[in-house]
Amino acid sequence: MRALLHPHASIPAPIMFAPRTVLRRTAMILPLVARTAAFAVPRAIAPSLASTTPFSPGPTRSCAPFTAAAHVRPMGVRMMADTAAAKTSFAVDAPPAPGQPFHLAFPVRDIEEAREFYGGTLGLTQGRIAPGKWVDYSLNGHQIVCHWAGNDYKCVDYYNPVDGDEVPVPHFGLALEEEQWHALAAKVRDAGIKFIVEPHLRFKGMPGEQWTMFFKDPSGNNLEFKAMTNPENLFARYDVVD
Repeated sequence: MRALLHPHASIPAPIMFAPRTVLRRTAMILPLVARTAAFAVPRAIAPSLASTTPFSPGPTRSCAPFTAAAHVRPMGVRMMADTAAAKTSFAVDAPPAPGQPFHLAFPVRDIEEAREFYGGTLGLTQGRIAPGKWVDYSLNGHQIVCHWAGNDYKCVDYYNPVDGDEVPVPHFGLALEEEQWHALAAKVRDAGIKFIVEPHLRFKGMPGEQWTMFFKDPSGNNLEFKAMTNPENLFARYDVVD
């Protein structure tokens, strides 16, 4: 600008770097360029820059801290996985529950044993399965998933008194219609499954009056199935004197 305003003003000399400085700055820039190229250049053009090792976390049953590096999947592997998913044939044998279906995952000691119980004895519809690792089922349209947790797994029980019963905790199940509940109770009894809490009516004469029963799956997980005598009172709010 000074040169334009004052023709006789001197123009500053260009900035020069010593050879050692140039080499040091080049050494800093080149790794960044190489890393950028590994993501920006397709494998077909630069196979040496793009990762070709598929991500495989392997089986784990620990609660190790999350590390970002261990969960990064190379771009090419993601593209191949998406293509494979588009070609996977599948069938849907059970519709999801209306609204927002509930999801529950729980541990089991043996996947095939769990399949015999949930798919065979209880007659639930199976969905996806990773053989030996996990399998999911439709529990009246809600998704439950059996995850293998080791052959020595067994549910640890705690008990809480409810209307004279020692109720095992944790537990899960369904609130059925009365006819469904009585049919299931007969089915479980005919299968020779032991009841933890025998089928009976509790909270008699109260807003929360309900049929209930408790039993275990082969891994010791507790299940409760109930049927409200007045289904609209499932969430009735009142103090229970136990």
